[in-house]
Amino acid sequence: MNTARTLRTAALAALPALAAVHAAPVLSTFGPLRNRVMPRLAGRGRPDHVALTFDDGPDPRSTPQFLRLLAGRRVHATFFLLGSEAHRSPGLVREIAAAGHEIGVHGWQHRPLLLRGPRATYDDLRRARDTVAEITGRQPTLFRPPYGVMSTAAHLAAGRLGLDPVLWTCWGEDWTARATPRSVHRTVTADLDGGGTILLHDSDCTSAPEAWRSALGALPRILDTCAQRGYGVGPLSDHGRPPLRSPSRMLLALRTPATL
Repeated sequence: MNTARTLRTAALAALPALAAVHAAPVLSTFGPLRNRVMPRLAGRGRPDHVALTFDDGPDPRSTPQFLRLLAGRRVHATFFLLGSEAHRSPGLVREIAAAGHEIGVHGWQHRPLLLRGPRATYDDLRRARDTVAEITGRQPTLFRPPYGVMSTAAHLAAGRLGLDPVLWTCWGEDWTARATPRSVHRTVTADLDGGGTILLHDSDCTSAPEAWRSALGALPRILDTCAQRGYGVGPLSDHGRPPLRSPSRMLLALRTPATL
């Protein structure tokens, strides 16, 4: 009886430490820190290039409009798709791939991975990866977590599934009801530099209704600004990101950023 009580007490005492380990990668959500000590996770690339990425699709109402605009500008991008949305619109997923765009996964559903355990995290990523692979005939290799929030379980699951996590260096805050094409362009370009990765949304499934229109309206001006600054624009596969760190090095960076 005393042994059982001792084990319960030890387990309860260990819970805060386990929770801290699970949540340690949340530090990567802080953009300046991520950009400084985790350049690969941040999506840093070669200085003459900018990676253009979209989250939350595919959406039959909005994604085709982004595809038409990008085709007109002869620009390719990386689309991080939700597995559940890809399952609903497989033809649109194939259209994205046929147009030459890169496809990554954004999880199966847009739910915070920090609130999920290792098994649920792994199952979510695997289901999204396998769905996209079945539709396109090609297994995706890139992963972006919902809300940009990683966990230790997410890093480990991504490694097991052959998925490389990528966040961003600048975004347009295009998911809000108050966003406009002008505000999205201003917000993106304020933090835009060579080697950066832009985050926009081609769907409003997790945003304010019709919020995607602000990103679509801003996109031509964003591309023009990149051209004026001498940056080529393309998918992450053309971006020249730094070498992949081992999982242990990544977790060490997340725990002790000030020492690196």
